[in-house]
Amino acid sequence: MSSGVVAEATRRSGLVWVDGQPVWHVWHDDAAWVVTGGLEQRLVVGSTAVVDVRSRDRQADLLVRWVAAVTEVAPGSAAWDAVVPLLRAARLHSPDGAAAPERWARESRVLRLDPTGEELPVTDEERVVTTRSPGQR
Repeated sequence: MSSGVVAEATRRSGLVWVDGQPVWHVWHDDAAWVVTGGLEQRLVVGSTAVVDVRSRDRQADLLVRWVAAVTEVAPGSAAWDAVVPLLRAARLHSPDGAAAPERWARESRVLRLDPTGEELPVTDEERVVTTRSPGQR
């Protein structure tokens, strides 16, 4: 179960950092979902991962850090059938367009990152890495 902050921040962010690796994702069914491997982004994780969510407007601003339980979704499963169309819609500049889901089933992994409920502390220095001038957004 995700906290409101985790869910809202992650849903709004197009990019999250998973164990220090930037990845695009979609937020669906109270979890972050990613495609990795093959022609897609590379993500090396174990059964748990730390997810850093930064401001969509200013990727330097760390909003929340949470722990995820990581599970792989099997092609053809109900979860696969529900999330793959959302991932396909979010995938920018796919080399094979509408055929991407078939390629993912062959050579990639779809991962579900479920918030465990554990949020890790974020220091003031991490929260706002850059300084802003008055009037700057």
